[in-house]
Amino acid sequence: MMYQLKHSARTTVHKTSHVYLSKDKHYYSVPFSYIGKKVNIVYSKNTVEIYYDQRRIAFHNRVLAKYQYTTVKEHMPSSYQFMTEWNPSRFISWGRSVREYCEQYITKILEKKQHPEQSYKTCLGILSLSKKIGSIRLDNACKRALGYEKYSLAMIKSILERGLDNLTDDDAFFEEKKLPKHKNIRGGKYYQ
Repeated sequence: MMYQLKHSARTTVHKTSHVYLSKDKHYYSVPFSYIGKKVNIVYSKNTVEIYYDQRRIAFHNRVLAKYQYTTVKEHMPSSYQFMTEWNPSRFISWGRSVREYCEQYITKILEKKQHPEQSYKTCLGILSLSKKIGSIRLDNACKRALGYEKYSLAMIKSILERGLDNLTDDDAFFEEKKLPKHKNIRGGKYYQ
């Protein structure tokens, strides 16, 4: 076997139980007990090894796919392992079970990220709102947010808090077009 040149990098383990190898823009999992710890990444052409206090804690084949995750299921804490069972089609199906606009909104959120897993927490937050507010209100909020072309949990919550999900399309048009009260605004009657 030929000798391979090795490189190293120092980083901190993310809350997701992954380290980021900036050279490849790729994430590799480590055991969750090392979250927040400083570790060394030693990588060659084919492998990635993660060390803590000179002890190897993870080993992966090197993957050159940008913004992707290489994960060993056992590295994840049990509370997060459920995420490995989620996938985009499962969230889209859940959105469909709420209603049409919710499905479209969830699909847009998943499309916005280069790596869909980064959107799972947002999708989960939005879809779980249906238990609190009901399917109709959530679907109306998603319809309104699609019109704004803003894709986040914060946007949905803002629409719901302001009651914009209850407005008809005509009400929303006039709501957005209202002029502020000000002494320099004369209005239509001034010019008659």
